[in-house]
Amino acid sequence: MGKAAKEAAYHLSTATTTQKNRALELIASELEVHSDAILAANSKDIELGRQAGMSEALLDRLLLNPERLAGIAGDVRNVIGLNDPVGCEFDGRVLPNGMALSKRAVPLGVVGVIYEARPNVTIDIASLCLKTGNASILRGGKETFYSNMALVKVIQTALAKADFPAASVQYIEKPDRQLVSELLKLDQYVDMIIPRGGAGLHQMCRENSTIPVIIGGFGISHIFVDDSAAVNDSLDIIENAKLQRPSACNALDTLLVHESIADKFIPALVTRMSDKVTFVGAENTHQWLSCAAKFRNAEAGDFDTEWLSYTLGVKVVKDVEDAILHMRVHNASHSDAILTNTLSHAELFVNSVDSAAVYVNASTRFTDGAQFGLGAEVAVSTQKLHARGPMGLDALTSYKWVGRADYLSRS
Repeated sequence: MGKAAKEAAYHLSTATTTQKNRALELIASELEVHSDAILAANSKDIELGRQAGMSEALLDRLLLNPERLAGIAGDVRNVIGLNDPVGCEFDGRVLPNGMALSKRAVPLGVVGVIYEARPNVTIDIASLCLKTGNASILRGGKETFYSNMALVKVIQTALAKADFPAASVQYIEKPDRQLVSELLKLDQYVDMIIPRGGAGLHQMCRENSTIPVIIGGFGISHIFVDDSAAVNDSLDIIENAKLQRPSACNALDTLLVHESIADKFIPALVTRMSDKVTFVGAENTHQWLSCAAKFRNAEAGDFDTEWLSYTLGVKVVKDVEDAILHMRVHNASHSDAILTNTLSHAELFVNSVDSAAVYVNASTRFTDGAQFGLGAEVAVSTQKLHARGPMGLDALTSYKWVGRADYLSRS
């Protein structure tokens, strides 16, 4: 697979934007034509997941329905409308010796992606890699086996119609983890590994890969409600960040509340969300949270947990600096927000919080390639090299130096 992907990457690197866009339109069309087969395959995965005791949050990540499938096809078409970064030249200059020098964006080559219960990732990765001239080797979780088989069949059909190499998008069908270990050692053929899943998957890739790894998708998302925040507007944002899709990686995990407004804000929070949320409260929140329908005391590790469910950690903090300190200790790296009407506090928060995406008076749910105008995303990177935040087309390119001269042999 590595050899075939390397060869396919060569062909893709010379494909025109028109050719790549045609392949993407064929993928979108095939998704619509074969929607019944895809949804039937997904139903098998859902049923097997229920039988295996999978949580509702994970089942939600796995679920495809007509609306979500239409959205996936729409995301592919959105990628068609985006500018192709490959071939763009930048940082141009003319050296004293007369050489014209610039950087030209080029594909990475072969991208390996390991992911879990998110069948839409199969299409997202394929479309973004194809648009940027990259070949891809995909390995989804066993819980999405039937869904991914149906989606890969759609991709392969579209590739054949587009006259693209079949190995442009390959899928590791066997669930054997040994094959993942082998993929992580294919540095002769694979240029980048992107794991999309929990901390365990990321750790395994970091420790075992001989290929550069982009770590993304995991991190505790926080919202800090400052003393000057508008209560009702803040509750709206918190409700969106926690409840719109709690299984998403940018859903709210921990809510921090300024001590001077806790007496009025936390009861309002309980009234708004008690019927839907299980509150996990620090000791200084018990007087307000103990009356909630679902509440328990916070235990060791709770504020380091990415809930991916209808569970919300709550803690009262002294001020914005205390909130920032809590976030430094408890893995703020993904998406974090401050709700405030104090400009100096907003600036301090933005400057101090070392996360991939930081918001002022906005929901953490905005950390998404489509929301950022990037089309679909290949991952949300929480590291600092070479990409950070939602990874769109530009993040799937590198560059080469191009020098042009008139038979110049020396400086």
